[in-house]
Amino acid sequence: MHAFDVLGDPVRRRILELLAAGEQTSGALTTVIQAEFGISQPAVSQHLKVLRDNGFATVRAEGTRRLYTMDAAPLREVDAWLDRFRAFWNQRLDALATELARGKRERRRQR
Repeated sequence: MHAFDVLGDPVRRRILELLAAGEQTSGALTTVIQAEFGISQPAVSQHLKVLRDNGFATVRAEGTRRLYTMDAAPLREVDAWLDRFRAFWNQRLDALATELARGKRERRRQR
């Protein structure tokens, strides 16, 4: 599965957001995801499996608990791929910053 296919799903993106804060138990992840998306525990498990199988997450056993951690390597690959397109939005963001600065100057002059 391609990285963008993995990241294209809002449930998987949310799981990664949760894992970005640090290691999480599968139970804690399931509780949040079920509350936010209204999906079953087996569905959450399937999303976790996709993340594991595609290298976005790792899991380790601690007794009966399963602890998930985000692996940033695939995200670095996505970032590297996106790098060639940054010039398109950086120009626009720079132009926006210029316009915002002009607006602030105008407001100060009008006071």
